[in-house]
Amino acid sequence: MITLEGRRGQAADEDSWAAAGLSRSGLARFVREAQRAVGLAGAVDVLLADDKTLRRLNRDFRGKDKATDVLSFPAMEDLAGEFAGDLAISLDTAARQAREHGHSLRDEVRVLLLHGLLHLSGMDHETDRGEMAAREAGLRVQLRLKSGLIARVEGADVGMSPNGRESKSPSGMTTKRTKASAKKRVRA
Repeated sequence: MITLEGRRGQAADEDSWAAAGLSRSGLARFVREAQRAVGLAGAVDVLLADDKTLRRLNRDFRGKDKATDVLSFPAMEDLAGEFAGDLAISLDTAARQAREHGHSLRDEVRVLLLHGLLHLSGMDHETDRGEMAAREAGLRVQLRLKSGLIARVEGADVGMSPNGRESKSPSGMTTKRTKASAKKRVRA
């Protein structure tokens, strides 16, 4: 399920989706396609919110008091296969990044969704030796995405630094299904 959080005091309806330049059904199709490509089984819930919400989630679950672009909350192991986890994306940050990289908000949200799905599959660019960056680069081509999150941070096409390692990138919502394990397992 993909949820677009309305601005304070405002319900998110189809007009809100259109005003943001997004399509709920289009993003849902992309999530399914990207999940298949990643090899990730189970439902994924996505929250599209603002910087304030992502800052609160980042502070509460990662101890980092700043907004970020995407947060990933893998499901508890006993739900594996049935539920993969939650993703939260800041549309404020995504819009800024889309402008910086010369593409649409829709394309930026897709880049962030792919990055989050890779985290839900168990990959972690903060601890691996470039495996997630390489996987993201390959999937980016397969899914017709121009630029990947890790690659941007590194300033390289494949997301690798000159020494063959990748560095930290900004990224990784929670529902009652994942809240119990989120503090230990949230990835950015």
